Amino acid sequence: MNESVFLDAKGLRALAHPVRVQLLGLLRLYGPQTATGLADRLGLTSGATSYHLRQLAGGGLVEEDVDRGNGRERWWRAVHRATHFENRELADQEPEAAFLYLQSVIDVQGRRAQRTLAAHQTMPGPWRDVFDLSDWSLRLTPEEAHSLIEELHAVVGRYRLDRADAEGPDDAERVVIVIHSLPEPS
Repeated sequence: MNESVFLDAKGLRALAHPVRVQLLGLLRLYGPQTATGLADRLGLTSGATSYHLRQLAGGGLVEEDVDRGNGRERWWRAVHRATHFENRELADQEPEAAFLYLQSVIDVQGRRAQRTLAAHQTMPGPWRDVFDLSDWSLRLTPEEAHSLIEELHAVVGRYRLDRADAEGPDDAERVVIVIHSLPEPS
C-alpha cells in the first residue's frame, strides 16, 4: 500500500459521498474485505456497496485484491494509507465535489464520535479518562493558523501511526485524533 494520495479531480469526485469515505476508511482500518463484509458493517446491500467500491476504484483509491477470494467473491483493498486534499485550484474547479467530499468527511467523523460516546460508559476506566472533546477559539492570522496546524501534525506524527508494522505495548489500543481548523465566518 502506498503512503498517501493527493486527490485529483477523479479521486475527489469518487470521494464526494459519505458511504465512499466510510468504505475507504474501513479498508484502511481492517484491510482487504468483500463488498458483502463491508455491506454488513455499514448496514447496506452488497449491491450498493459494490457500486460504491467501483466508483472508488475509478478514482484510483481502491483496487481489487486478486490474491484473495475466488471467481464468485471479489475482495477489495485500499491503495493508499492516507488522503490529502490541499489543492485550492481543484476546489475552485470542482466546487460541488469539494463541498460534498468535505461534508462527507465531517459526517463520518461525527458518526465516529457518536459511536465512541455511545460506548463511553462501558469502556475501561483508563480509556474513559482519555476521552476528550476540547475546543478553543483563537485569534490568529492565516500564517499563524497554518503554523499551528503544522505543529499539531508534527506532534501527532511523533506517535505511532496506524500501520501494520507499527508495534506498541500490549495495552495499546487504536485512538483517533481529529483536528479541525475552522475559520469562523464573519
